[in-house]
Amino acid sequence: MVELAKDRIDVGHYTNRWASGAEAFWRDEVGLEYEELLKVGNGVHQHRFGVRGSVCKVNAARAELPAAPTAFRRLRIASDRVAAPARLVDPDGTEVELVPPGHGGVDDLAVVWATRDAGELGRLLVDGFGAGAAGDGRYRIGTSLLQLVEAADAPVVDGGMFATGFRYLTVQVRDVRKEHAHLLATGWTEGRAPVKLGETAFISFVRDPGGSWIEVSQRASLTGPLPDV
Repeated sequence: MVELAKDRIDVGHYTNRWASGAEAFWRDEVGLEYEELLKVGNGVHQHRFGVRGSVCKVNAARAELPAAPTAFRRLRIASDRVAAPARLVDPDGTEVELVPPGHGGVDDLAVVWATRDAGELGRLLVDGFGAGAAGDGRYRIGTSLLQLVEAADAPVVDGGMFATGFRYLTVQVRDVRKEHAHLLATGWTEGRAPVKLGETAFISFVRDPGGSWIEVSQRASLTGPLPDV
């Protein structure tokens, strides 16, 4: 079982519309608190918003982003702003639903994830990440909820993450090299081998059978000094 460094997941988006709608959407319409800016290279500025201990990472790219399928259909966010579920759509077409805290089991955030084989993806989440089954196709990694929706037309993501919209999830761990090897042994596919990003983080990526990307991150601010490569 993966040893988590944080008891909730983070979510990642890409956009070319930061100044023309995305900033105002996440800050004003959704009501998230802006935490920090990270310059992550390749002309990408990562704008980080807090979500009850989770992070919504909005990656603003200088280069033109293509449109590409994503299996992450919807993001649900627990919000004190609403008394009943409220549906929003970001400038790149991602559905965001604000719900009262605790509604439908959403304590911080929930991801609606389309898959052609919910049983296999559920197994990978349990065996790989130690997710807990919450019934009705729902699984928890820490306090965050993953709602699997089986659909014959669920997209197969055959390219990289560098495309518009909701592109990846992040799980924070204490030892990225150990957990990356564990995930491959349980059936996840390697997306990117572990790489050290200065003294900030040690990250890797794995992919599910539908090609969706999961970042595995060992962040120094959570785990302490990073090991030498």
